[in-house]
Amino acid sequence: MEQDFEIFLVAPPGLEPVLADEARAAGFAQPKPVEGGVVIRGGWPDVWRANLCLRGAGRVLVRIGEFRAMHLAQLDKRARRFPWADVLRPDVPLRVEVASHRSKIYHERAAAERIGRAISEGLGVQIAADAPVTLKVRIDDDLVVMSIDSSGESLHKRGHKLAMGKAPMRETLAALFLRQMGFDGTQTVVDPMCGSGTFVLEAAEIAAGLWPGRDRAFAFQHLAGFDAVAFDTMKADMQAQVPTARFHGSDRDAGAVRMARDNAARAGVGDWVTFTQMAFSDLEPPEGPPGIVLVNPPYGTRIGERKPLFGLYGALGEVLRARFAGWHLGLITSDGGLAKATGLTLHTGPAVPHGGLRVRLYRARL
Repeated sequence: MEQDFEIFLVAPPGLEPVLADEARAAGFAQPKPVEGGVVIRGGWPDVWRANLCLRGAGRVLVRIGEFRAMHLAQLDKRARRFPWADVLRPDVPLRVEVASHRSKIYHERAAAERIGRAISEGLGVQIAADAPVTLKVRIDDDLVVMSIDSSGESLHKRGHKLAMGKAPMRETLAALFLRQMGFDGTQTVVDPMCGSGTFVLEAAEIAAGLWPGRDRAFAFQHLAGFDAVAFDTMKADMQAQVPTARFHGSDRDAGAVRMARDNAARAGVGDWVTFTQMAFSDLEPPEGPPGIVLVNPPYGTRIGERKPLFGLYGALGEVLRARFAGWHLGLITSDGGLAKATGLTLHTGPAVPHGGLRVRLYRARL
């Protein structure tokens, strides 16, 4: 396969420009935000590096080819002509997923079976639902576009946060919210309702220069032409450092605090974070200059009821206003009424899907 192709970085809808900004800062050339993600161009080393170092991308998809097909027989014929051996290995099982829109080929399962059979009979690849490599096929206006999911498991699974509480924030989303807050690794970060510690851990890893994919495996390691030695050399280029800032989480739930500490130890950032069991009403700012308070309170739609939460948000606003003057606040919620109950002057971000809801980042200078 040619070494300059389209690479699609999957982003939460609404945060595509934020991921494009991260990709640009990481040295990827001309990232272009589009619906559902960011498009860059490059070769396989760029695919590896995107998986390793981008914190906000949910997956990295590699466009390996396209052709037009008006019916299943034509799809079968052209799939059999495609140079699958350039990308796939005969000994690695494959999963085929098809999505069709506005096309004469509308039966997605039949299309997936035709493509799978063509690859299996032509290359000897086993087609399996639980395969380590997935071929994603999109048929749009009769154009068949084929992409390999180079990531495998979603990239929010860093391999460190094994313990999670209720309604956890995905690491990828947390990283993008931190970037929206202007976090660059030098500011103190405080989360007074930290749960399993996602915001605090992401902030500490960013400050330490630790790549999110450093301890996990990827689907691209099962593809033809993968160079394990070159990949290991790339991983060794990670420039880790001791952060100058410190990162603090607290929660009234002792179990959540234990989970967060365990997760920090697995991530290797335990020396730079502090997790404390306490109610947010006892919260005091740590020593040093003002930093960032980032909090994801309950919304009332998944955990508990909405009505009692007005008092909670109001009390949170009072504590922050009284004790955290000069700090920057980021508050994530699906409920604008609850955000307003803080009594703070808030700037509203775009709606972003999260756990079946649409949440927003509300920002304020305290």
